[in-house]
Amino acid sequence: MHKAFRRALNLFQPFSLEDKKLRSVVQSITGKKPINLKLYKLSIKHSSVSEPDVFGKKESYERLEYLGDAYLGAVVAEYLYKKYPYKDEGFLTDIRSRLVNRESLNQLAKKLGLEELISFEKKNGLKMHRSIYGDVMEALVGAVYLDYGFRTCRHFILHKLIEPNFNIDKIVNENPNYKSQIIEWSQKNGKEISFETENVETKGNFKEFEVSLFIEGKFVVNGHGPNKKKAEQSAARKALEIIAPE
Repeated sequence: MHKAFRRALNLFQPFSLEDKKLRSVVQSITGKKPINLKLYKLSIKHSSVSEPDVFGKKESYERLEYLGDAYLGAVVAEYLYKKYPYKDEGFLTDIRSRLVNRESLNQLAKKLGLEELISFEKKNGLKMHRSIYGDVMEALVGAVYLDYGFRTCRHFILHKLIEPNFNIDKIVNENPNYKSQIIEWSQKNGKEISFETENVETKGNFKEFEVSLFIEGKFVVNGHGPNKKKAEQSAARKALEIIAPE
């Protein structure tokens, strides 16, 4: 009843051209017409471009990002738990991390066209940073959850985000040692390789490491993972794509 009332109310609210474009982009990504467009506006609003309210507080996507991160992790965890009933928790944690780490979310967000959403805020002065796409991806999940509830949000995560965009069986079977490959490349080409841990971010019970890879003392790429070893592997893989794309 409450959602039906909100839908009816929205029919009588005038929408600007920008609002109509935003509704169209959100619908193309989620497969659902937004009920509460304010949630989706908030999902792309960074605190750096947000105006304080009468209490001096700034509304931004960070709270939605927190919510979306929690539900995304929970839904993917349940999905993997059921898909691999005989695998231990270490395996499940590793595969979940490969699916929903910051790097994967950044790539997924770009693939889904979240640049179109973010562009609404870029013109308002939003400064882009490395993880903006993944942040907005999680905030969008949070917005869908608040707008439609857990069941629809779960469907969105599984059938719009995970299943169409990830070959999970391939991910499970892939375990190349990219770090060994790039060390071999460095020895062959007489180049010095080094890894440096730049940051460790804690989200709930999970950690995400950020590692920088340097060649001859010059920064090349960052890598991310649930531990230092996997972050180094991520950085090595990305570096190999640059220096030896074949």
